[in-house]
Amino acid sequence: MKDIRILSLDQLKDYFVTLGEKPFRAKQVYDWLWSKNLHSIDEMTNLSKSLREKISEEYTINPVSVDQLQKSTDGTIKNGVKLHDGLLVESVLIPTETRTTACVSSQVGCSLNCEFCATARLKRMRNLEVAEIVDQVALIDSQSKMYFNRPLSNIVFMGMGEPMMNYKNVVEAIRKITQPEGLGMSPRRITVSTSGIPKMIKMLADDELRVKLALSLHSAIESKRNEIMPFSDKFPLTDIMEALQYWYQKTGSVITFEYCVWKGINDGDEDIKALIKYCKQVPSKVNLIQYNPIGDGKYDQCNKQAEDNYVRQLENAGITVMIRKSRGGDIDAACGQLANKTTD
Repeated sequence: MKDIRILSLDQLKDYFVTLGEKPFRAKQVYDWLWSKNLHSIDEMTNLSKSLREKISEEYTINPVSVDQLQKSTDGTIKNGVKLHDGLLVESVLIPTETRTTACVSSQVGCSLNCEFCATARLKRMRNLEVAEIVDQVALIDSQSKMYFNRPLSNIVFMGMGEPMMNYKNVVEAIRKITQPEGLGMSPRRITVSTSGIPKMIKMLADDELRVKLALSLHSAIESKRNEIMPFSDKFPLTDIMEALQYWYQKTGSVITFEYCVWKGINDGDEDIKALIKYCKQVPSKVNLIQYNPIGDGKYDQCNKQAEDNYVRQLENAGITVMIRKSRGGDIDAACGQLANKTTD
């Protein structure tokens, strides 16, 4: 049977009319599904038992479940999330003293081939459905309340998969997460991270979701970026920059460049100069991400001196830069490490 959550509110209204019910029943069910995140039709207590039975003859609810939960020494929680068809993705709860962040997945596996990323070594099996994305957020919100006594404050689409390659479902999930009839979270607390698909960046700007945008950059030298992220040879940095400028023009939202510095790969002065030049073309800031090895020996975190050199030169150029400390590395929950190792 189909998951009832594939129906929009208007489709639910039409469905209840066919059952001889009043259209307001759709709003009741919609509230159960998206605001209360209920996973059982039988528990919709403001519907009659006979109506619940009619619905259950045609529809079901296929919630995600936690296949395995791992806790890091730094408080990070990684969930091995099982989908209704048995496939697995991973999502992460990252706590700090002031907030909790959900890192959610958008695809089973990944469509891209970034050299440094463990997820890229997994075959992309399929896109996640809207409900599967929302379920990850609701799950981590409940974990935040349970383990840290506060609701989820931030969401980043930086888990498994490229969000822009599951665009329709990601956007609809964001709408469900942010609407008052859904989870009611602020869109300004949601960041969509992309490896850089110009057409989709412009589309996201046009859709006016009021979310934040992050670009996984890692080098502003074209040839070097193409070695690190081979798929990017289809999307020149000039085209990406034009899309980022369009984004800022439409949204007024500063772009975050995500940037790992690796020993012997992009830790030289020429790399810093290229990054500064690129940043100057659009209002932006830089997150220097402390890299987490994935076991191939090719990509290693740069030394402290190289990291400090990046920070110093970026700040001298008037560019905001932050060092994003690695979290959850001991359970393979950190940036670039999500690869369903919980199933080993």
